[in-house]
Amino acid sequence: MGQKTHPYGFRIGIINGWKSNWFGGRDFGEVLHEDLRIREHIKKRAYHAGVSRVVIERRADKVAVNIYAARPGILIGKRGAEVEALRKDVSKLSSNELFINIREIRKAELDGQLVAENISLQLERRVAFRRAMRRVVTSAMKFGAQGIKVMVSGRLGGSEMSRRAQYREGRVPLHTLKARIDFGHAIARTKSGVIGCKAWVFTGYVPDAQLRQLQPRSGDQGTA
Repeated sequence: MGQKTHPYGFRIGIINGWKSNWFGGRDFGEVLHEDLRIREHIKKRAYHAGVSRVVIERRADKVAVNIYAARPGILIGKRGAEVEALRKDVSKLSSNELFINIREIRKAELDGQLVAENISLQLERRVAFRRAMRRVVTSAMKFGAQGIKVMVSGRLGGSEMSRRAQYREGRVPLHTLKARIDFGHAIARTKSGVIGCKAWVFTGYVPDAQLRQLQPRSGDQGTA
């Protein structure tokens, strides 16, 4: 049997940070579900802005929501109107004071989540799955990726039997902890059925000096 592990979770505390930063007491479950609702709402509402990830930080009665997007201009809107409307919407999901910060992703072609979503969008538009996969692989390598692997699984090409296809170029060292592996997955809802899309993008190694700075020191308080 295959023993799979999530590339992001595998590197937490080594080169990756947590996507939720807060200390949970007795209300841990409540706050966790609140985070999930906030992420789901932002992803659904701002999907067209290319939202890769949402990092939530909590301090006392304040919540800071950091949205990493490929097209921040769409999220901000004219004179910040869109981001203010989004803040009011998201505030309804939390009883605490809420702040929204928009962070730009400069190279969407190297972001695993956005690569997977790009493939799923092409499949929904009835683009041939091989062409869609080759297109994102070529694009990632052109923008400086050292390696990329993409995989799609489901009723490919509308066939009756489900199958799996993958393309790979360059190196993708999944077991090397200091390797920056950006992983993403998305679902394409086509007329013939649901197709799962996954992407692994290798952008290089974290230098040893930087790695020592990133590692948590003994006695540091954990996050949830």
